[in-house]
Amino acid sequence: MRWDNLADNPAKTATRGEAALFAADAVTTRTFDTPEFRGITFHEVRARSIVNRVPGASRMPFEWTVNPYRGCSHACVYCFARKTHSYLDLDTGLGFDSQIVVKINAPELVRRELAAGRWHGAHIAMGTNVDCYQRAEGRYRLMPGILAALRDHANPFSILTKGTLILRDLEVLRQAAEVTEVGVSVSVGFVDPELWRTVEPGTPSPERRLDVVRTLSEHGIGCGVLMAPVIPFLGDRPDQLRATVRAIAAAGATSVTPLVLHLRPGAREWFMEWLGRHHPELVGRYERLYADGAYAPTWYQRRITRQVHELAAEYGIGPAHRGTPRALPGRDEPQPPLDGAEPTQLTLL
Repeated sequence: MRWDNLADNPAKTATRGEAALFAADAVTTRTFDTPEFRGITFHEVRARSIVNRVPGASRMPFEWTVNPYRGCSHACVYCFARKTHSYLDLDTGLGFDSQIVVKINAPELVRRELAAGRWHGAHIAMGTNVDCYQRAEGRYRLMPGILAALRDHANPFSILTKGTLILRDLEVLRQAAEVTEVGVSVSVGFVDPELWRTVEPGTPSPERRLDVVRTLSEHGIGCGVLMAPVIPFLGDRPDQLRATVRAIAAAGATSVTPLVLHLRPGAREWFMEWLGRHHPELVGRYERLYADGAYAPTWYQRRITRQVHELAAEYGIGPAHRGTPRALPGRDEPQPPLDGAEPTQLTLL
């Protein structure tokens, strides 16, 4: 495993435009012989920064992120954060699912960086690279401290998750929502149980995720659903879209936003290998549909979006609307990143 591009030589990494993340002697590797963690290796690190600026070329509708983990035991075959594991010379397939980097000092770093004079209270998005409520969070409990720091600084934030563990932190979420803008979205791309078992084997079922939406709503925390990914030829039939939107509406979601599967390098190879094993008859259709790059053609994306929005209107919900981050009193617009902030490749799933 190679950590040197992130750790041992800040001068060298600066020439490549990368910030040093981990102190050279700060990686501890652990395994736990319990059923929920069997086969998973955790690399505990002390990160040098945690509030990261989104690269300017990103399509993401936010500017700052916090990602306490790298790698994800959800094991979604389509996850386009897989490429980030190659930066550490870790495997982007099974390695991404089972070699989890844990930034064990994330809560204290968030509190320190929010208190810095250069920080101006911009919106912070979480769960945009890998899920901050994946299985590891049950052991490391990083999110309560992160949320408490955001609450104490009245800093607006949002969370995207497939994890039910977010309900553990319901009280601190409620407290934060009293002093700042809090957005929560749950990712549910489909409700087909067979599709779920094969493409998202490490996640809670779609039904359990929709229970999260329902519970948050019952406690006064509005929760939207990112209907993602809509998987071509496997989850995009009209009856499948209808069943998913109907279930989302029944759970009390405030909004539903569809997102068609996209296949970036790293994820593309892993997904196509999976497709060849499970649905070899679809390989040629995928090669044609994604012939021009990572994204499905615009006509296809628009068709799915139109269908989902029509169904959402029928069931009484609508698309998500991007909120405006609320700055803290007496602060100006966000400034350049804090010293050592890491440019991060982002994903929604």
